[in-house]
Amino acid sequence: MTQQAYPGKPTRSVPNPLASGGVVFAGVLMAVYGFLAILQGISAIAADDVWSHIGSYVYKINLTGWGWILLIVGAVAAVTGAFILKGAAWARAVGIGLAALSIIVQFLFLPYAPVWAIIMIGIDIFVIWALAVYRPEWGDAA
Repeated sequence: MTQQAYPGKPTRSVPNPLASGGVVFAGVLMAVYGFLAILQGISAIAADDVWSHIGSYVYKINLTGWGWILLIVGAVAAVTGAFILKGAAWARAVGIGLAALSIIVQFLFLPYAPVWAIIMIGIDIFVIWALAVYRPEWGDAA
């Protein structure tokens, strides 16, 4: 692939091996995160006593509501992660959106599981980076 960095001077795009491997890792992370979010959602729906109850929280949603949110986001993330691994271009765009949505959901879920939410926010940031930086045409550039 050639790009015009300066008029009249062709340059070649250089593949980023971290991003190339990162997109596979991001797909696996999304699939695993989706599966774990499904389990987290089921546990919140089935038994409200699994999670600690927060007295006065600004974003007050009962745990059953959080369970459904996590279950739906998790199911979509698991399917998207599988399609990222298959190389679907649309899945990368959906994956970026889901990871951004996951950051918001985990931030709002922070009082219930603070350590897990912070870990997931960090993973979501990596997923966004890997999916945004990866260019499939790099395979042809090498």
